[in-house]
Amino acid sequence: MNDRPSGAAGTSRAGRGDRPVRTGADLTAAMSVRYALVPAPRLSLHAVARRSGLHPDLVRRFVALGLVDAERDAAGQLVFDPTAPAVLARIQRLRSGLCLNYASIGLVLDLLDRISLLEAALRGRGTRSETPPWT
Repeated sequence: MNDRPSGAAGTSRAGRGDRPVRTGADLTAAMSVRYALVPAPRLSLHAVARRSGLHPDLVRRFVALGLVDAERDAAGQLVFDPTAPAVLARIQRLRSGLCLNYASIGLVLDLLDRISLLEAALRGRGTRSETPPWT
């Protein structure tokens, strides 16, 4: 007698002994996993400050406020994704264009990210709006 239930999630019994048969969804999920062969390039604090035209102390303040994502390397130094200068430029545009303080910039960035996700979901479903995206 077998202790495993038949028809468990992702497997079904096809009469081939005890070997489970994978469904199409399981195969798709297994094939969609990707592994990085090369570590992602990271930028130092000074490289990000130089590329964005900001003082390193201001970049540190943005990290402390949670406006920019950063990690610490083995030496304890801040390292950033290659997209960090673009995020900093977006923060500067919001600050100068809308005269927002940094707390409200965090809120606006969150809302803009949510809008982007919703627009991507609509595009993925094939639903098109008659109006062009506002961003």
